[in-house]
Amino acid sequence: MNMDTLAEWFAGLGSLTPLLDWSGLPLDLASLAVLAAGVGWASGLRLYALVFVLGALGRWGGVHLPGGLEALTNPWVLGLSGLMLFTEFFADKLPWLDSLWDSLHTFIRIPAGAALAAGVMGDQGAGLQLAGALLGGSLAASTHFAKAGARAALNTSPEPVSNLLASFGEDGIFIGGLWLMFNHPLWFAFGLVVFVLCAIVLIVLLWRFLKRIFRPRPRPTAV
Repeated sequence: MNMDTLAEWFAGLGSLTPLLDWSGLPLDLASLAVLAAGVGWASGLRLYALVFVLGALGRWGGVHLPGGLEALTNPWVLGLSGLMLFTEFFADKLPWLDSLWDSLHTFIRIPAGAALAAGVMGDQGAGLQLAGALLGGSLAASTHFAKAGARAALNTSPEPVSNLLASFGEDGIFIGGLWLMFNHPLWFAFGLVVFVLCAIVLIVLLWRFLKRIFRPRPRPTAV
């Protein structure tokens, strides 16, 4: 490879960055709200993947992360989130482990979603940070409980295929959701409303299903 070819290769890499520079965008309150909602939603689905992707975009992709999200570019945060992303990818595919993993992450995904959403509003004052935290935490909770409940119901089936397909389906929803959030935020916001409504319906149905299972059966009357 001669020097001219090498120079052209580096010039080609330079044309790819910045992929998305939020510092040059008119980030009004509506745009920040969509972003805060997006990170809250994604935290309830694939927290470690979200942290790693945002950190990698900020460190190597030329993306200027808004607010307090710049901390995600720290090498320690990237390394730890990458390790946990690798672990979660396989843990989520095992029916005997994914429900335990989801149960433990009830105490991690929801507060993390609130913290990341508050970080989006890091430059907007304490009031909007609190509003962002409430929005992100609520979306993380609804997404997490819908995901965990659906996977627990699937785990009652003895075959592992449905659980595996559900896990890969969640990976696809996460990737598609992030792409939509970065490229078409208005469509993402519309899809998020539909997703939340479906999640609420699913949670209600799962709650009724669990109540029916654990409802004490009437004892037979003595003749």
